[in-house]
Amino acid sequence: MISSAKRSAKLRQLLDSGTVAMPGAINALSARLIEKMGFEAMYLSGAVLANSVGGVPDVGLMTLTEAEAHAKAIARVTSIPIVADADTGYGEAENTARCVRVMEEAGVSGIHLEDQVFPKRCGHLEGKELVPAEHFCEKIQAAARAKSSSDFLLIARTDARGVIGLEETIRRANLYIEAGADAVFPEGLRSAEEFAEVAKRVKAYLLANMTEFGTTPYLSVADFAKLGYRMVIFPVTLQRVAMKAMEDVLHEIKASGSQKAKLENMQTRQDLYDLLEYGGKVDTPVQR
Repeated sequence: MISSAKRSAKLRQLLDSGTVAMPGAINALSARLIEKMGFEAMYLSGAVLANSVGGVPDVGLMTLTEAEAHAKAIARVTSIPIVADADTGYGEAENTARCVRVMEEAGVSGIHLEDQVFPKRCGHLEGKELVPAEHFCEKIQAAARAKSSSDFLLIARTDARGVIGLEETIRRANLYIEAGADAVFPEGLRSAEEFAEVAKRVKAYLLANMTEFGTTPYLSVADFAKLGYRMVIFPVTLQRVAMKAMEDVLHEIKASGSQKAKLENMQTRQDLYDLLEYGGKVDTPVQR
């Protein structure tokens, strides 16, 4: 398995040279596909961990042990950098420090921590509460001290935009950088102008969340690059596409008793084996 230190160093190189698109992996198989399709890094969403692995809402129900197992399975079969969602750090400052050590050992290149009150809520939902900025700075300081590699990327996410406003987002972002964060993730921004204002006043690597059906307008990776963002995540895109495709084929099987009409929408057996590096060619009669 490629070490966290090597992946972290690679991620820093990528961020220093341009803007990196990071699709969100659902599992190890989709992670293989992300790398095969030529992406330079990937993202592990806490929502996907909760939804696809745990079958539960993204409200802080998953544990560090489950996040570690998920990340480790993906790191084993890939070589590109991995940024993982670590929610609120799975506890207080001491827990957050342990989270950093565990996720480094799992093979990821960086994590982001958020300043919500536990149990957290989706960043694009109402009803969020924030911890005091000074309290979150203590977590950031503990996390920064716990890093074994200086290249490991510690990203501070703030949900202040949807709770207090843009000015508080910027104030908190700068406090978190002073506390030891390497990058900032301003969640829930609502216009290109807001992204630009944050980039103007926050001097660190910046992460943009290009999620669907949220408060953020649809901007391209090139758009975000012009605005000053070095990471663009697509956290739940693959899960949403996969779930819709599964729903469609289940409707077909229930209605017709056959999946045949959906074959053209499927990954073939040979494509799957090639992705898994299984070797050889499929030797079966042609199905009609």
